[in-house]
Amino acid sequence: MPEGHTIYRHAREHNRSLRGRVVRADSPQGRFAAGASLVDGRTLLRAEAVGKHLFHQYDGQVWLHVHLGLYGEWRTGAQPMPPARGALRLRLWTDAVWWELRGATACEVLTRPEVTAIRTRLGPDPLRRNADPDRAYARIGRSRAPIAALLMDQSVLAGVGNVYRAELLFRHGIDPYRQGQDVSAPVWAAMWDDLVALMRDGVRRGQIVTSRPPYRRRSRVFVYRRAGEPCLVCGTTVRTQTLLARNLFWCPVCQAATGSADESGNAAW
Repeated sequence: MPEGHTIYRHAREHNRSLRGRVVRADSPQGRFAAGASLVDGRTLLRAEAVGKHLFHQYDGQVWLHVHLGLYGEWRTGAQPMPPARGALRLRLWTDAVWWELRGATACEVLTRPEVTAIRTRLGPDPLRRNADPDRAYARIGRSRAPIAALLMDQSVLAGVGNVYRAELLFRHGIDPYRQGQDVSAPVWAAMWDDLVALMRDGVRRGQIVTSRPPYRRRSRVFVYRRAGEPCLVCGTTVRTQTLLARNLFWCPVCQAATGSADESGNAAW
């Protein structure tokens, strides 16, 4: 599933290519035909990412909401626009560019109150400058749920997915099954700051890079999808297990359950 940094890049690219322009829209697949007709011919006022959600605001108080889910993707190119092929949910275009959306979990036209309702139920987004990490910790610090589950709960923290979850916990030496209430406030503050930096770097690069030199020569991530391989730091075999229907990756030594994260809040790696 695309994580928050990817959605921010989409919003930025949509603003660059579509904002302030009259946008044409259709749904070759037919599944979003009614919604596309409401967007067609309107001017895009802005595109905005919040967590894993993308919102377009058009004139006339029309809002387009897209959540890519596990399989959704945007494609773009310069005119001329290619013929529609396959399950093409939504197509947006101007005289200069086109965008195609396939496989999204959500693609819908909403009212402003409906947009507000979605945003209200999301936790703080590390990529938003006004995000409050204390609001997330208010949930984490009193929860008996594993910290790995809490990091993926979008009502606790918006925009974090499987890669950032696994890598953040490794970088701070935290057992993914540690209860949220056992993560101290200083450690959470350091995790938040690290997450902000990592996700901003992801926006800039267009990919997730979490390992540090000299480990980066071997892999751009520490543990994600490295099950069965040696840990870059200690050489122990990286483990994997399913948690809430998602694969979790961690090093049982660097993130030992009997150990403790650096209570100064410093990242371990």
